[in-house]
Amino acid sequence: MNTTTETPGSLPRFNAKQSLHHATLFCNAPKAGHVALAGDFNDWNPMPMTRMPDGRWMANLELHHGFHQYIFLVDDKPVLDPNAYGRARNDQDEPVSLMALS
Repeated sequence: MNTTTETPGSLPRFNAKQSLHHATLFCNAPKAGHVALAGDFNDWNPMPMTRMPDGRWMANLELHHGFHQYIFLVDDKPVLDPNAYGRARNDQDEPVSLMALS
């Protein structure tokens, strides 16, 4: 992936919108049978999260710079992230969690 833009006769310039940032999300649901993550970054298609020994669930992502909306699905029920950057509403006017990557 090219993360620079070039103008003839000048130095390459960094383009933050093209770079990917690592994000790790945790959901505290020790009694859950399964937890998934859905967001605008995966077209709201639930992706399974990994159960950790301490009962939390984890997902590692590589996402573009900017704001991203997401929700945890704990045993198929939507749950907001209490550690999110903020809250927003998706296209169906449902509450979702918000993260900011820069």
